[in-house]
Amino acid sequence: MKSLEHGIRTSNVEVVNVSSHGIWLAVRGKEYFLPYEEFPWFQDARLSEIHRVQLVHGRFLRWEDLDVELALASLEHPDRYPLKYR
Repeated sequence: MKSLEHGIRTSNVEVVNVSSHGIWLAVRGKEYFLPYEEFPWFQDARLSEIHRVQLVHGRFLRWEDLDVELALASLEHPDRYPLKYR
């Protein structure tokens, strides 16, 4: 019996992995790593909170439960966004 082909991905954002160092996201075919050192909001978050992410207006990632919003541009060009959480 031959397996069916995988379906079309309906979400534009997916949490691919959560490790002890950070989280991996796939957004519209590109992968991003968000280390806890630079994105501490995720370190103590529950998995269900991390996985509940939305792509808003095609430009922002939003974690409603964590009250976190990140511009995709800040992940694509971190040198243009030098401000860091302290």
